[in-house]
Amino acid sequence: MSLSVLAIGAHPDDIEFGCGGTLLKLRDLGAKIFLFVATSGEYGGDPEVRMKEATKSAEILKAEIIFGRFKDTFLSYSRELIIKIEEVINKVQPSIIFVNFYEDTHQDHYALSKSTITATRYSRNVLFYEVPSTSASFKPDVFTDITDVLEEKMKLLLAHASQVDKVNISDLDIIRVAKSTATFRGIQARCGYAEGFQPYRFQFLEILQILNGTNDKLKNKKMNNPTEK
Repeated sequence: MSLSVLAIGAHPDDIEFGCGGTLLKLRDLGAKIFLFVATSGEYGGDPEVRMKEATKSAEILKAEIIFGRFKDTFLSYSRELIIKIEEVINKVQPSIIFVNFYEDTHQDHYALSKSTITATRYSRNVLFYEVPSTSASFKPDVFTDITDVLEEKMKLLLAHASQVDKVNISDLDIIRVAKSTATFRGIQARCGYAEGFQPYRFQFLEILQILNGTNDKLKNKKMNNPTEK
């Protein structure tokens, strides 16, 4: 399978929580995985430590990681962020893009999601994922059965050792929250454990062709002018 996948997150560990299991399964199918992490997460700890943890997680995933180095908690829907995301998309040429959901109580997640919507106006497959701060308006109707990779997903999250106990939910750590979320989405998807996604744009037959190896030339359209409407 010739497939490039891009996962976009505001902070280190957003991606692993929201779509880590799906990325593991796509990796096992032969996909090339790319991660774009917009900030270094300095508001939640030492930025160098957080980037090292994110790099360790990416190594487990066998993914290439790109750090945007924007200031944590200061992301905004801006030309600068949009252009950076466009640059990453043009470099990676992904067939599928995952990103934070725009209706999120964290301002960075909201800003990144809105900027990604603009940056992916030529992209054919864009799906939103959830994290603990995602609002109740997140209504997934696309699911991935991650039962067979659940424990490996937990290893991705445990790589972010400084963040395991920083969930801000009483008596819960990130592992318990992630497993609880996967259990609930699994019930909805009629499987053991699942990740749920809300599609922004999703070409169902195209994805099937990619996964079946019958369409290995699907690429996102390159943009000669990244600010062109």
